Amino acid sequence: MFTPQPLTPAPFGKITQTTHDEHHKLYEGYIKHANLIMEHGLEFAKDAASIEKYTYELGELQRRFSFEWGGMRNHEVYFKLLEGGAQPLHTESQLYLDIIAQWDTLEIFVQRMTMTALTRGIGWAMLYYDRKTDRLLPGWVDEQHLGQLADCQIIIALDMWEHAYVADYQPSGKKQYVEDFFKNINWAAASELYTAAKQKA
Repeated sequence: MFTPQPLTPAPFGKITQTTHDEHHKLYEGYIKHANLIMEHGLEFAKDAASIEKYTYELGELQRRFSFEWGGMRNHEVYFKLLEGGAQPLHTESQLYLDIIAQWDTLEIFVQRMTMTALTRGIGWAMLYYDRKTDRLLPGWVDEQHLGQLADCQIIIALDMWEHAYVADYQPSGKKQYVEDFFKNINWAAASELYTAAKQKA
């Protein structure tokens, strides 16, 4: 079964410790429900008769599982990027070099990610690494799971659900929240994720 990671993100911008604490409780909820679905799914799938009897229930559990799983994994990346406080993206790092190769400057890349983050609706602004094409891909994920890019590694995950920022920024402060996120990101953590992903390619 899955257990919560001991994540301790540092507050950034207007984000308070209270917001982080409440956010971490939501993350723990995704883990709890992912575990419950796994337990119930295993109970239903013990024999052919139970699989046939509970086909509808199993289908609904599987549909829900991707939501809970996405909520768990997305938050682990998001919190990891905020641990240790702001860390610069070193110009000799592979992540920096590849960002520059695709977007010319780090500033343009951040603008591109900010545009994605300001997509209307709830979800996540993502930066993925695709091993097959060896390139970085920005993406938008509705809720926790709809639109995740298959077989790609998450390098940056920016939570754009209201619970991540509204208490401290108010709805009108959405753009400022995004800007503060990129000012306070731990780029060393993002680089570690990127290096590990490329080594698996």
